Amino acid sequence: MLIQIGNIVALLALVGWPVVIVWFFRVMPQTRALIWSILGAYMLLPQISAIDLPLIPPLNKESIPNLMAFAVCLSYWGKMPKPLPEAWIGRVLLVMFLISPVVTVVTNTDPIRFGIDTFGTMRLVDPNALETWGLPGLRIYDSASVLVQQIFFALPFFLAREVLKTDEGLREILLALVIAGAIYTLPMLYEVRMSPQLHTRLYGFFQHDFNQAIRQGGFRPFVFMPHGLWVAFFAFMVTMAAAARARAARGADNRAGLKLLLVLAGFGLVLLTKSMGPLMYTLIFVPMVLIMRPRLHLMVSSLIVLLVVTYPLLRGAGLVPTRAILDQVSAVSEDRRESLEYRFTNEQRILDHVSERPLFGWGGWGRFAVYDQATGESESVVDGQWIITIGHYGWLGYLALFGLMALPVLSLTWQARRKGAAPLRIEASTLALILAVNMLDMLPNATLIPFTWLIAGALLGYAEAMKRATDAVQRDSLRRAHGGIVLGLRPTEAQDRGPRTLL
Repeated sequence: MLIQIGNIVALLALVGWPVVIVWFFRVMPQTRALIWSILGAYMLLPQISAIDLPLIPPLNKESIPNLMAFAVCLSYWGKMPKPLPEAWIGRVLLVMFLISPVVTVVTNTDPIRFGIDTFGTMRLVDPNALETWGLPGLRIYDSASVLVQQIFFALPFFLAREVLKTDEGLREILLALVIAGAIYTLPMLYEVRMSPQLHTRLYGFFQHDFNQAIRQGGFRPFVFMPHGLWVAFFAFMVTMAAAARARAARGADNRAGLKLLLVLAGFGLVLLTKSMGPLMYTLIFVPMVLIMRPRLHLMVSSLIVLLVVTYPLLRGAGLVPTRAILDQVSAVSEDRRESLEYRFTNEQRILDHVSERPLFGWGGWGRFAVYDQATGESESVVDGQWIITIGHYGWLGYLALFGLMALPVLSLTWQARRKGAAPLRIEASTLALILAVNMLDMLPNATLIPFTWLIAGALLGYAEAMKRATDAVQRDSLRRAHGGIVLGLRPTEAQDRGPRTLL
């Protein structure tokens, strides 16, 4: 057993978290224990640190909580839950998500060589450059590893779909976010004042480039998350959850004013992170939660997820106004404009590279990046989850992942519009907005985390439960109408007269 990076505290934190999860399930309801098993690990465990064991992917702050929560839930149930979604499209997407990376490995067994220049039919070889000969081809062993890795990623999705599919489960998610924001307030304030150093002090290393922590003449907090942008998006989720709790409290108790103060506190956390994207999300979507009807939340969420799923096609067709976007950003900051322009250029180069293997991509080991053919040096930098996914697993892998993320939002929107559907609750519509904005944020950033999977699974389970309830209402309505027709009565008359028989 080998820890890749970090001190003994990092190793103890990773090894000890399964014990914490067992304790959660002993002292908390199952819904709350599952949420904190995933969310607590994301907030507290070390970045990058991982335990390497043979034949399986590294065990880190993502895989360890997922596996242990699954094992404990399995012991509660005594049987395997149904892993496949009820809708056929969900089953297809899930199978694609699990299988397409395996096909990627099979189609990328060839190495990528550097130090070789080709001129027509003549190939010139630089012996010095051959010292960095290239990137290895993928092995059949890698197909098993990547399949296990995909299963590890999706475990919170499976668990939440079974455990958190009720109104109470969705309320628990929002409550956990508000509490998590309160817990993180002091560490964030400390790092804004003293610089991001908690991860270094506790685990022995800084999780990113420290230059990324310097912003606007001060610092933005990292705490124990991958980057300040992840902390900023976490603060946005906390503020959205506080807004939903405040909206639900109107007329229900006398604490609505206090909960509105929590919304303002969440907004203050977002300001502390000094990140433009999450600040814009907060200014746009938190008022939606406080003012707009839940069904309108779903309409906005559906438009966002459809935009994200089709974004690569729009980019490829030249329908994304990148120049206009750059002009708008330059009005705020010229430095950010240059950064965004550099990102757009890199993404286009990778899209051109992926066009050589469009269906299943180039696989891992950095094979999807663009390299200097003479020196082997990387000429591309990628940040967005969408371009990373397409580069690794091609268009099918992209559609599988982002389709699974979009499915809960679209399913919930469809079910809420059906005749006989129960009134849509603010908790469900707010989580749909959070998930949709998380997908939107995966265009510039790789902010796909286990908690994203948990929200998606909970919403899909909720939508499936809503479908079953609506189907039952419609069947009952049809049965009553059918009884009235047999008697020669209008349906309303049949209901007024009560049950009848022909005998």
